[in-house]
Amino acid sequence: MMICRCMSITTSCILLILLIGISNTRAFLPNAPSKAFGNHIHASETNSALSSTRQDSITLGFGQPTELPDSLDDAAEQAALAATELCAFCGNSNARIRVDFDTSVGDETFTPLKSSTEFMQKFTSGLCYSLIPELMAKRQQEMMAAAQARAELAALMQAPPPEEGEVDENAERMEELREVVMAGGSSGEWKGEKVRIYFPDEGNAALANRDWRVGRSDSLVPPCVEFASLGGRQMADTSQDSIILFFCPKASESDFLEDVLQKAENSGKLKMSVFVNAQLVDMGVTGFGVRGRMLRERLLDGLQSAYYLRTLSWGALTRSWPRDFTVWQEDEAEEGGYRMIKNLDYLPSNPEVEDIYDISNGAMGEPRSGGFLDDLGEFVQGMMRL
Repeated sequence: MMICRCMSITTSCILLILLIGISNTRAFLPNAPSKAFGNHIHASETNSALSSTRQDSITLGFGQPTELPDSLDDAAEQAALAATELCAFCGNSNARIRVDFDTSVGDETFTPLKSSTEFMQKFTSGLCYSLIPELMAKRQQEMMAAAQARAELAALMQAPPPEEGEVDENAERMEELREVVMAGGSSGEWKGEKVRIYFPDEGNAALANRDWRVGRSDSLVPPCVEFASLGGRQMADTSQDSIILFFCPKASESDFLEDVLQKAENSGKLKMSVFVNAQLVDMGVTGFGVRGRMLRERLLDGLQSAYYLRTLSWGALTRSWPRDFTVWQEDEAEEGGYRMIKNLDYLPSNPEVEDIYDISNGAMGEPRSGGFLDDLGEFVQGMMRL
């Protein structure tokens, strides 16, 4: 009778937990996206209504400034949402997207890959839950299984112990329940769409596989994520890859990257490729000449910027598609500690950003238009951007 009463109580608790979980999934999913991401798990009729809302949101976003994120989590969420919206805008097929995240302010203590690893983990998780609805459904099933196992285990632990000399009939079941709880309710290997992250080399891919705890119940990324490297033998099955991410690719890996990208796009299953903190043009590798220019024309010029955040010594430059690139300056008098000083529909060069700051603070006048020297300066800046 005691066990029956405990099971009745705990069953009610499970129903309460699940109801709360459905209405506020983020509270139970540390890797799940928040705000708009939760909307993607509703039924098809809700999705059609959201499509109209999404289009309105995109239309209204053009020409508007981009707000600064409140935290790294917020930045990753903004980036994942922007990439998702841009992918949908491109027809959810072979979209080439760029994401840039740099908060080093010139500090080269850590490599770009190392300093942006946490952002990459959260951005990837948000992207997965946003674009693969089955993933969220699987996670909810695992939550339910874990909650049920935890409740049943609690009830069995409250049952009277066996008499001396008797066999504990619940021991085996309790061990099974503990394993379910420890595994987070995992229902086995993921069988759906795959998201593959390509690292610059095999060493970084192996380290990430260990440090990101891939394949474990406490993994920092969803179970659909797998790793690969730009180089070496490719043994993985990529037939289910729907999203590929190139994490800090370098100029020396550009040939291999183009080969991987072409095969993925020809598969007919790729929704998007995302270049995160790409460093594909290096003067020591590609030079200023034809090779560097051709690489830009083949690869870089076709990338659409979904998200951009670069901190500066005096402020920040940010963009979240479809909104504009926005220059912010630190200002203690403003709410939030920053004030907007310029809104642009293109990515400004480094010298132009500094000029915007100087003009805003009275250190220089507005630039004059036209003239040979201005044209020469633009040409030199263009060569520097190569």
